[in-house]
Amino acid sequence: MTEIKVLDQNTINKIAAGEVIERPASVVKELLENAIDAKATAITVEIRDGGISFIRVTDNGCGIPEAQVPVAFLRHSTSKIQSVEDLFTVSSLGFRGEALSSIASVSQVELITKTPEQLSGIRYQIEGGKERSLEEIGAPDGTTFLVRNLFYNTPARQKFLKTAQTEGSHVAALVEKMALSHPDISIRFIQNNQSKLHTSGNHNLKDIIYTVFGREIAANLLPVACSQETLQIRGFAGKPVIARSNRNYENYYINGRYIRSGLIAKAIEEAYRPFMMQHKYPFVLLHLTIEPEYLDVNVHPTKMELRFRDEERIYETIRTAVTTALSQKELIPQVELNGPKKETSEKDIGPRPEPFEVKRRTLYETGKDPLPPVVAETGPSWNAGSKDTAEISGKSSEVSKVMNPAGREPLKSQVPKAGTAEREPCQLDLFEEKLLEPKSRFRHKLIGQLFDTYWLVEFRDQLYIIDQHAAHEKILYERTMASLKKREYTSQLVNPPIILTLGSEEQVLLDKYMSCFAQIGFEIEPFGGKEYAVRAVPDNLFSVAKKELLMEILDNLSDDILRGNTDMIYEKVASMSCKAAVKGNHRLSVQEADHLIDRLLELENPYACPHGRPTIISMSRYELEKKFKRIL
Repeated sequence: MTEIKVLDQNTINKIAAGEVIERPASVVKELLENAIDAKATAITVEIRDGGISFIRVTDNGCGIPEAQVPVAFLRHSTSKIQSVEDLFTVSSLGFRGEALSSIASVSQVELITKTPEQLSGIRYQIEGGKERSLEEIGAPDGTTFLVRNLFYNTPARQKFLKTAQTEGSHVAALVEKMALSHPDISIRFIQNNQSKLHTSGNHNLKDIIYTVFGREIAANLLPVACSQETLQIRGFAGKPVIARSNRNYENYYINGRYIRSGLIAKAIEEAYRPFMMQHKYPFVLLHLTIEPEYLDVNVHPTKMELRFRDEERIYETIRTAVTTALSQKELIPQVELNGPKKETSEKDIGPRPEPFEVKRRTLYETGKDPLPPVVAETGPSWNAGSKDTAEISGKSSEVSKVMNPAGREPLKSQVPKAGTAEREPCQLDLFEEKLLEPKSRFRHKLIGQLFDTYWLVEFRDQLYIIDQHAAHEKILYERTMASLKKREYTSQLVNPPIILTLGSEEQVLLDKYMSCFAQIGFEIEPFGGKEYAVRAVPDNLFSVAKKELLMEILDNLSDDILRGNTDMIYEKVASMSCKAAVKGNHRLSVQEADHLIDRLLELENPYACPHGRPTIISMSRYELEKKFKRIL
């Protein structure tokens, strides 16, 4: 047996460095966090060669007293905690006391620091964990760290570094995240003698978002705010039009620390689910303030992951806050005829609507009485199921031309002025009218059906295009959800029964949620071996209940977090009811379309179908007039 020995201190330090210092970005992170903890209001980060050969971090914080400078580079030396009890209430960014020791053990470090009480500063040099010099020097208040030749004494680790360009991009991303986490601190980033980022420290988070992500993102933000006794949330949620194909734009901070959390990501994405296409992810930047005793950040050396007490409450609070923000705007995307996205000016980054939102001008109409509503007295009830589908299919439409279903002349203000090149004046967004408000319904002008699929509606200076299938899907989904929650359903026997053959994991899921299925009208029983017989389904699913759809419910149940309750089953069943929606390429009567719009108005979120596709898009009169050269 090999002899057991205690490792020497040099080896111990390098092992610790391997846990904390992975690349230049790791060094910058630790030094930035120390500068923030030192109450700095201005920090400059400079790197060369991706940070491999040179890193400098300068701050105007409180500095380090002369006597404590050497102690700061010892392992487990920290000013943030004094005992094990402090681990449960720590609120600073760095507290383990391994950062400076780890950095110094694998690089050449020079420290220049001065406290306000000292007349002169201190210059301290340490290489590979060994002290080289300690001397007085003239210096301003604050601290400067210079880190040279990272991993110079561990060439095996140096080989695993990427190119200078790649390592530099990691540092840049890290500095951006730190700047976004502290809008009260001016942060400057210099790479290879070029200034890449400079924030003002004016406390305005939206200004930093504009600086980091650009005008398109900044122009499409919705404020998020929530305050509870132990949890506060503030920040911004991006409109669905700036969705991305990955989670890179989901940013959230807890007590100023950038972290990753499956729980928070799930809460955010669940809030966006009714508004966004599948496999798309939102832009979100949230600052969460949580009482430290509700957190355990001591679960990973980089402190990027953490655990929560009372996870369900935190999950639901975040989901509700984001949902509330998204529900306060009419999120109808505007399409443009000229293809490329229209540029916006910096002055448009304020509260007024921007290009990818519905751009509704809010001039009050000059007509006398508004048009009366068109109400289908004998239209279908639009409940889910085969009855409504048959009723809709049984009606035909002769609508094949542009028309006003009310048989009235349009308001004068709705008639385009021939030959004019001027845009009508606008009121502030404070007075905007929305298409999907009950009071606006009287002023809709239903023009007709396009391609037997899309309905055209004129409202103010916008043309709205409604997808009849997506709209009907959303109506059926919401109606089904409401009826299931109110227990307003009956079961319909299936003869012969639907036989499901389940794997072991699927059987576990079915057994776990069997009572939930029974509560909403399913009758399912074992049929021998791995087979189960579905003998009854909720009546509104009778026309669409098939083996594949029932298996889809079980498959989806395994993907949910913290939602092992009846509501989860409701959503899956309601999604199935969408299969009964009227399809595209199906001609509807004017009365049916008008009734469809009425039902859409009743929904809290009418802007996207249950699968995230838009139900409505818009096109501005201004864009049309530009295309016809009325406006140059």
